[in-house]
Amino acid sequence: MIAIAPSVLSADFAHLASEAEDVKRAGADLLHFDVMDGAFVPNISMGFPVLASLRKATDLFLDVHLMVDRPLRYVERFCEAGADLVSIHVEADTPENTREALARIRSQGKKTGLVLKPMTPAEAVLPYLEELDLVLVMTVEPGFGGQRFMADMLDKVRAIRGWIDARGLSCALEVDGGVDAATAPLCIAAGATVLVAGSAVFNKTDRAAAIAAIRGS
Repeated sequence: MIAIAPSVLSADFAHLASEAEDVKRAGADLLHFDVMDGAFVPNISMGFPVLASLRKATDLFLDVHLMVDRPLRYVERFCEAGADLVSIHVEADTPENTREALARIRSQGKKTGLVLKPMTPAEAVLPYLEELDLVLVMTVEPGFGGQRFMADMLDKVRAIRGWIDARGLSCALEVDGGVDAATAPLCIAAGATVLVAGSAVFNKTDRAAAIAAIRGS
């Protein structure tokens, strides 16, 4: 079944605990938690204290997406703060440090993810694929919510799906950026198994209907 991950970047931060419980009741499978440092991407968002507080408020799986420079410096602290999965950008550091960051995430008993920006070729994931629990393909430029879905990224999703299947891996394939009821079927047809949706869920009055429409159920 397709998993839906509402992005808390679009939630009401004054009521984050109740927002998390509301989307859980509405059928969310996990929560997507975007971390931006103002250096790797031109925006700043949430950090360790918010994640730790959210961890206390919900038992939903927390999918933490680090849009930060040199994430090796921070991955263990995000694991300690309550992440269930930490994904890092392949563009954010050297191959050696990327592999070490993934090893440190695993050493904390957490799941690992690797993220590709739109301009990064699909092949960039290949050296790490067997080490991953999730690959995230960005279908917008990371850093801001509410951007238009980049349909040309679907070829990247298809390529990565083919490699995952050919190698017999259980790695999830996630899409983030401009996902809604109209674009979700395109992502699913290309092979995505996890869909991140921010405004398409949190900005809706009937969030259960919104999640069902994105899932295609």
